[in-house]
Amino acid sequence: MDSRTPDDTDTATTTDTDDRPVVLAVDDEPRVVEAFALWLEDDYRVLTATSGEEALEVADDSVDVALLDRQMPGTTGDEVLEELRNRGLDCRVAMVTGVDPDFDIVELPFEEYVQKPVDGDALHDVVGRLLDLEQYDDSVDDLYAVVQKRVTLEAELPDSALEDNDEYQRLRDRERDLQNETQSVIEDLDDDEFAKLF
Repeated sequence: MDSRTPDDTDTATTTDTDDRPVVLAVDDEPRVVEAFALWLEDDYRVLTATSGEEALEVADDSVDVALLDRQMPGTTGDEVLEELRNRGLDCRVAMVTGVDPDFDIVELPFEEYVQKPVDGDALHDVVGRLLDLEQYDDSVDDLYAVVQKRVTLEAELPDSALEDNDEYQRLRDRERDLQNETQSVIEDLDDDEFAKLF
């Protein structure tokens, strides 16, 4: 587990020859990030942070996937996500949280929404799917994120709330547009690839 702090960031970057994908796990509960690291460390290099502020100190271009808790004291997961995007970091992001999703997730720039509790197998699946997105162009990444948000909202909210919500309807419209844009790419995927991704 690479739980580096700001003081040893430079040393860790220059001396580390580990070329495994890098996962940043962020949660204000130390036991949660320790569990994430234990589950993932055989396959990935795992950086941990127990606050939004620490996450922003540790996050750099090496991060491939960020697992963000939404509800943290101080800098929230939503604010960390916004800052990662403002910095132009191209990591895939899963919000791993106990916060029930609502329509506010529609505009957040993440790829997947995972509700706690989560186990090691589920976490591996999430990280694997997000890393798989790297082989496709941005439109497939966008489609994946939109589909994940739609599925999350449909699983948590009643149909009546969805039907009457403008944000949800815009999300559906965006999904249709992206399906048209990515049709040739999606058609080239075999059934296993498609099922794994979507």
